[in-house]
Amino acid sequence: MRMPLSWLAEYTDLAPGTRGADVAASLVRVGLEEEDLHGGDIVGPLVVGRVLSFELEPQKNGKTIRWCTVDVGHNGQMLTEGKHQEIVCGAHNFEVGDLVVCVLPGAVLPGGFAISARKTYGHVSHGMICAEDEIGLGEDHEGIIVLSRLLGEEKAATLQPGDDAIALLGLGEEIVETNVTPDRGYCFSVRGLAREYWHAQGSPEGGYRDPADVATPAATPGGYPVELKDDSPIDGNEGCDRYVARIVRGIDPTRPSPPWMSRRLTQMGMRPISLAVDVTNYVMLAVGQPLHAFDVDRLSGSIVVRRARSGEVLTTLDDVERTLHADDLLITDGGEQPLAIAGVMGGASSEVSDTTTDVLIEAAHFDPTTVARSSRRHRLVTEASKRFERGVDPKVTAAAAQLAVDLLVEHGGGTVDDAVTDVDRTTDRTAYLLDVTEPARIVGVDYPRERVVGILRDLGCVVDESGEGADGTHVLVTPPSWRPDLVDAPDYAEEVARIDGYNNIPSITPTPSDGRGLTHAQKARRVVADALAGAGLTEVLSYPFVSEELADQLMLPADDDRRHAVRLANPLSEERPLLRTSVLASLVDPLRRNLARGLKDVAIYELGLVFRPGGPIGTAPIPGVSERPDAETLEQLYAAVPPQPRRAGILATGQAEQAGWWGPGRAADWSDMVAAVQTVAAALAVPILVANDPGHAPWHPGRCARITLEDGTLVGHAGELHPKVVAALELPARTVAAEFDVDVLVAASAEPVQARPFSTFPPAMTDIALLVAADVPAADVETALRSGAGEWLESVVLFDVYEGERIEAGHRSLAYRLTFRAPDRTLTTDEVNDFRDAAVAAAASATGAVQR
Repeated sequence: MRMPLSWLAEYTDLAPGTRGADVAASLVRVGLEEEDLHGGDIVGPLVVGRVLSFELEPQKNGKTIRWCTVDVGHNGQMLTEGKHQEIVCGAHNFEVGDLVVCVLPGAVLPGGFAISARKTYGHVSHGMICAEDEIGLGEDHEGIIVLSRLLGEEKAATLQPGDDAIALLGLGEEIVETNVTPDRGYCFSVRGLAREYWHAQGSPEGGYRDPADVATPAATPGGYPVELKDDSPIDGNEGCDRYVARIVRGIDPTRPSPPWMSRRLTQMGMRPISLAVDVTNYVMLAVGQPLHAFDVDRLSGSIVVRRARSGEVLTTLDDVERTLHADDLLITDGGEQPLAIAGVMGGASSEVSDTTTDVLIEAAHFDPTTVARSSRRHRLVTEASKRFERGVDPKVTAAAAQLAVDLLVEHGGGTVDDAVTDVDRTTDRTAYLLDVTEPARIVGVDYPRERVVGILRDLGCVVDESGEGADGTHVLVTPPSWRPDLVDAPDYAEEVARIDGYNNIPSITPTPSDGRGLTHAQKARRVVADALAGAGLTEVLSYPFVSEELADQLMLPADDDRRHAVRLANPLSEERPLLRTSVLASLVDPLRRNLARGLKDVAIYELGLVFRPGGPIGTAPIPGVSERPDAETLEQLYAAVPPQPRRAGILATGQAEQAGWWGPGRAADWSDMVAAVQTVAAALAVPILVANDPGHAPWHPGRCARITLEDGTLVGHAGELHPKVVAALELPARTVAAEFDVDVLVAASAEPVQARPFSTFPPAMTDIALLVAADVPAADVETALRSGAGEWLESVVLFDVYEGERIEAGHRSLAYRLTFRAPDRTLTTDEVNDFRDAAVAAAASATGAVQR
C-alpha cells in the first residue's frame, strides 16, 4: 500500500521537515513492514516530449530498436539549445505524435542512475524515453509511458513539450510503500495508515482526522431496489450483509478527473481512466472501502445479490468470459443477468463508458471467505479482492458512498437522488470482558491500568469500566468495526505492546538450567550422520511426499507393507499425495536433480522419518493448551498417527574412487553400500551380520545384502538396484543404494561396551584358500571361520575370489587372511596353525569348504 506524504498530512499532523524515511520508521515501530520509498530522489531534467519521427533498425542480436527524434521543448536549463533530441528506444508501444516522458543528460533517476549522452546501437542517444519502473512510477517495464493513456486524452491535450514531468507525475513528492499483513486489512487505505502513524506519534489529542467522519443520510423509501438473497452462505456467514446504493444523474461524461486526483492515483500506482472510475478508486484508497460504478441506463431497475447458478457465465471487465461456480457471489440485474463477481471484478455489460451520464454507486460489505475463494478460483487478484478478503470496515460503507457522490457532483456536474438504499444486516461487535493485567502477564512488561485503557480507547475501542462484570481489574471492551482481528485477551495484549512500543519490551537473555545434555538417542544419531559423512557421502534433506506410481517403479510386491502409505488430505502437489514409507523413495529426486546439473559422481544420504501405518488410523483428540495432556490423551494422540521410525537412506552412482596418475578409478558398487552400513555399526559398536537376500525389492536379486543384528533383528538392506527399477526411475545403470533402521542401531547401542585392552604383542597372520560351491555365500564362510578360530582371532579379511582354470565347475576359491594376537605373549607358529586348522574345520563342517 502506497501513501504520499501530502495525503497523509490531510488526515494527521506531520512535523515540518518530515521525510518519507521518518514516516516509514514510525510505521515500523507500530508493527508494519516498510516495503519501499518512492519519489523525491529524481533530479531533472525530466520533461514531456513529443515523438516527431522514428526509424526502425534491426540489430544483430535480433532486436529492433527505434531511432527517434523527439521534441523536448526549449529550456536553457535542459542544455538542448532548442534542438530536437535524438534518442534510442527499444520499446514499440508508441507512435509518431505521442506525448512521452523523456529524461535528458544531467538527470539522475531513482537509485542514483545518472543520465548522460552515450553511444548505443551505433548512435549517440541524448537521454531516454522512460518506462514506469525507470522513474519509480510503477513496476511496468513492458513499454514506455504514453501520457495520453496514463493521464487521459483531455489532460494530455493541455501538455506541451518541455513541461516538467516531475511535477506533472508527482515524482518530486515522497511516497511510503508499506507491506500490509493479512491481519491489518484496515491499513489498505490512507485512513488506516494515517491512524497507525498517529499511534506511532503517541496518539496526540486532535492529531487524527478521520476522512470517513462525514454526515450520511439514512435509508429512505423509494431507493434503488436491492435484495440480498444468499441461499448458500459459507460457514453460516451471508455473502453480503450490507449494500448501499446511491445514484448520481446528469454527469457530464466529457469532464476529466481533476489533476490532483489523477496525480494521486498515479502516485498510488493506478492508472486514471475516467471521472466515475477514478472517483471510486480514489475513495477506496482513501478509506479502504471498494466501490463499483454501474451505468444506470444499462440496468433493468433492481439489483439482487445471490449465489451463482449452474452454467452461468460472465464476461468480466478484462474481457474474459468466466464460467461461474455455485459458491461465487454475484451482483445481478433483477436476479437474472450477472453484473459482477461480488468483491472481485465487475462485468462488461454494465460498466460506465464515455457516454454514461447516470451512475449507480455500489458500496457493499462482502464476506471475506466468499471473496477470497472466488478470487483464487478465477485467478483474479484485484484491488477490491485484496481488501475484502482481509476484512473491510462494515461501518464505513455509507460514508464511502457519500464521499464518492460528493466528488461526482463537484467534478462531474451531476445531481444526487434524494432516495438512499442501505440494506443493513450487519451485527454489532460484542463486548469482551478483559482483565487489564493480562497484557502485563503475557508480554512481561508492567502496563498500568490507565495505560492499557488509554491505548484501547486510542485504538477506537469502547471501554466500559462500569458495565456488567467490570470491576477493579476487568473492563468491557468493544473493538472498533475496522478491527475484526480483535477477539480475545492475547489480541488486546498484542495491541497494547504494539502501541506502547516493542522497543519498550526489555531483551532479557534467559539463564539456562544445567540440564541433562543430549540423550543417548540424540548422540547416537549424530554419530550415524558423522559416520556417513566421514565415508564420503553428502547429506541432503528431501520432501517426504511421493507419487502413487513410485511403488510400482520400485517393483514392490503387492503385499509389501511399503505399499500401504498415508494419503494427505491437502497435498502440496496432486502428483505427490502420499507420505513416504521408505527414505530411498524421496532420495531419487535429489539424485536425478544433481545428475541433471552435470554431476556424474554422486553419493548422497538422508536421515529422516518414514510413515508406516500398517493398519487403520484413529481420530486424534484436541487437547487444551493450559496443561500437559494426560497419559490417556497422549496414547490417543499417538494412536491417531502412523508409526514413524527413523531410517537412513543412501544412493550413489558414478565413481567411488577417481582415476588419476595413481591409476584407474573405481565405480561405486554394492560393496560400498554394505561398507557404509558396517561403518555406521562400527561407530556405534554394534555387531552386525551380512547375508544374501535375493528377493528384496528394489535391489538386484544377486547383489542385495540383508543386514541384521546378531540376534536376527533386521537392520536394513544394501546393494545394487534392480536394472528394471533403475530404468523406471531414469537413473544411471548400476546405481547402488542402502537403507537401514537407525532406531534399531540406536537401541542396540544403548548398553555400554567394554573396550578391549590393546595388546602390545605382534600379530600373527596366516592365509587360507577354501574351495566352496558357487552358491555358498562368503558371509557364511566367514561366520564359520570366526566360530572355529578361537578367542584370539583379531580379524578375518576376504582378499581374493577366483573362478576359472583348475577350479571345479560350479565352485569358486575364497582366500582369507586370518590375524591372531594374544594379550600376554607372542603366539608360536604351532599355536597359529592349530587356530587356523580349527577355523578351516568349522568352515568345512558348516559350508562344505575344502582347503586348497
